[in-house]
Amino acid sequence: MKIIEALKKVKELRLKQDGLILKIQQHSADLDFETPLYPDTKEQVAGWLQAVHDLSAEILKLRIAVQRTNLETIVAVEVQEGRFVKKSIAEWIHRRKDLANIDRLAWNGLTDRGLKEGNLSPTIAGGLGREVKIRRYFDPKERDSKIDMFRNEPSVIDRTLEVVNATTDLLAE
Repeated sequence: MKIIEALKKVKELRLKQDGLILKIQQHSADLDFETPLYPDTKEQVAGWLQAVHDLSAEILKLRIAVQRTNLETIVAVEVQEGRFVKKSIAEWIHRRKDLANIDRLAWNGLTDRGLKEGNLSPTIAGGLGREVKIRRYFDPKERDSKIDMFRNEPSVIDRTLEVVNATTDLLAE
């Protein structure tokens, strides 16, 4: 079974569980003058409860297999043109979820802070007029490159993992 198949199967099983839970809620009790929908309602409800439990066990098995596969499968993602980085699927998921954006925000924080270059008036410069320049403690070209890279990283990861999820077999226990 491929990763994508397992993920879809989990969704399918959850829908079945939701349907069974609804049946349990609707048929687990009635008033004594009502005619039960099922002649063996108590056994029917117990069967639905057992089915929900069995489906939970199957979902857990699939989720753990996906997690194991995500931890052990290494994928190369082209983060910049011609530059590939290898990480596990799990690591790429975390990069996609929020870490690439945090890195982008950090690089985006490298600014001139609104400072202006030019001549200071004598009152500000301590009695003497003075030419001032901005000192930057970063390389603007590197900043722009990194911001662009981290902005694009989530979509590059998505594209790569879509293919990986469709072609990678789940690892067995």
